[in-house]
Amino acid sequence: MNIEQGISNAEVNGQGQNRKKFDLEERLIDFASLIIVVSESLNNTPAGRHIAGQIVRSGTSPALHYGEAQSAESRADFVHKLKILLKELRETFVGLKIIKRVSLTGKNELIEKGLVECNELISIFNKSIETARKNNEKKK
Repeated sequence: MNIEQGISNAEVNGQGQNRKKFDLEERLIDFASLIIVVSESLNNTPAGRHIAGQIVRSGTSPALHYGEAQSAESRADFVHKLKILLKELRETFVGLKIIKRVSLTGKNELIEKGLVECNELISIFNKSIETARKNNEKKK
């Protein structure tokens, strides 16, 4: 049981062959890797370089924040770290939308893949924060 999130590890990690898809740390690392590839594909223009730097920072930090959350000192600290992770995912989502709208890369399939995965991760962590908050209130 993942006490901090209040859900079973099976729910977080999935079962059998689909386990990797539901391993959040691995998903976040894969997402960070995708964002690095996206950033390296952006046009070498002032806007491309600016957005590339921004999405590398915001798109790789969720994996690092997730590691921090696993070592949270309290339930409140856990929720706080997940909220920071969520902010970074939302920032990355907007960055990807800007890249798509302005056509800063010819690799639109990467942008679409990033948008889908980012949106799914946002949904997962929204629910995780909600669950952790409810479990925290029950403990009081």
